[in-house]
Amino acid sequence: MSRGAEKLEGAAGRSGGGPVRSGGGGPIRSGGGGLRVISHPLEAGPLLDWGPIPPPAGAAPPVSHTRGVLLHKGEGGSPEAGIWECTPGIWECHVTRDEFCHLLAGRCAYTHDSGERTEIRGGDAAFFPAGWRGRCEVRETVRKVYMIR
Repeated sequence: MSRGAEKLEGAAGRSGGGPVRSGGGGPIRSGGGGLRVISHPLEAGPLLDWGPIPPPAGAAPPVSHTRGVLLHKGEGGSPEAGIWECTPGIWECHVTRDEFCHLLAGRCAYTHDSGERTEIRGGDAAFFPAGWRGRCEVRETVRKVYMIR
């Protein structure tokens, strides 16, 4: 779920700190006391281009491409929350920090290094513990909301 090459830092792979909005006002609105809201995350946009996820050596196309928007990124990068979207493809996944996510749309499968395969589809919620390793195969473009700590 959250992103490629080492779960790209949990699953969404971005750098920088603090809350970030997408261009043009974006899908995020703020409330008192630091409250941040994404209305209708399935349709929210525009999402920012977060780039491709490198496939494993020898994997056939397509190459997954990601985009998203941060709702919050704390000092030092933790916690992090936002929307993440990914097109079909396969990549190696290493979760470096605990991640909870709710898949809003799409279909994918995660195969743990032990060989156990788990299908995840729109409407499912999942928790990936830090240290989880395996392979992700996105079959239909996925969009999720996530929280990494």
